[in-house]
Amino acid sequence: MKRLLDIFLASFLMIVTAPLTLLICIGIKLTSPGPIIYCSKRVGKHNVIFQMPKFRTMTPDAPALASRHFKEPENYLTPLGPFLRKTSLDEIPQLWSILKGDMSFVGPRPVLPEETDLLSLRTKEGVHRLSPGLTGWAQINGRDFVSVDRKVTFDKEYLVRQSFFFDLMIILKTIPKVLFKSDITH
Repeated sequence: MKRLLDIFLASFLMIVTAPLTLLICIGIKLTSPGPIIYCSKRVGKHNVIFQMPKFRTMTPDAPALASRHFKEPENYLTPLGPFLRKTSLDEIPQLWSILKGDMSFVGPRPVLPEETDLLSLRTKEGVHRLSPGLTGWAQINGRDFVSVDRKVTFDKEYLVRQSFFFDLMIILKTIPKVLFKSDITH
C-alpha cells in the first residue's frame, strides 16, 4: 500500500510542480555555471548506495561533504541556493527517486556514505531496513539541530511505529516546518 501511495503521490506532484520546476531550472542556469541537477551518492534501504538528485544549490567547486560539515557553507552557495534550501524546493527532483523506488515519502533521511557514525547506529538498530524518506520523524523533530544519537532514536521510533496514519501525521507536520523554514541551519 505504501509503495502504491508513493507512486501515485510522486506522479501527481511531478505534474503539479512541473511549471515551478521549469522556473527553477531556468533560474539555476541563468545565475550559476554548472549543471541544474546535482546527484550525490546516498545510502538507501539495506545500506545500498543510490544516486539522489537535488536542484544544485552549491557551486561546482564545493567539497563533496554534507554541507553541515562545512566551515563556511555560505561561501559555496549559488545565488538561488539559500532560497531553494530554506523553502526545500531543492528537494523536488527527489520525487523521481520516490517514483523509482529508491526512496519513499516518509522514512529516515538518506545520508552520505561517509556518515559512518550515523550509518552504523542505524544498522545496529535495524533502521537500515527502511526506505529513506523525503521527510521523516527526525526531520519534524529538529531537522538540522538533532544529534546523530537523537536522530537514530527518532528513526528507530519510526521503524516501530510506522503506519499509514503515522506517515500521514509526519507529512502534515512537515508542511508547516517547510513553510516556516524551521530548524534549518542554512
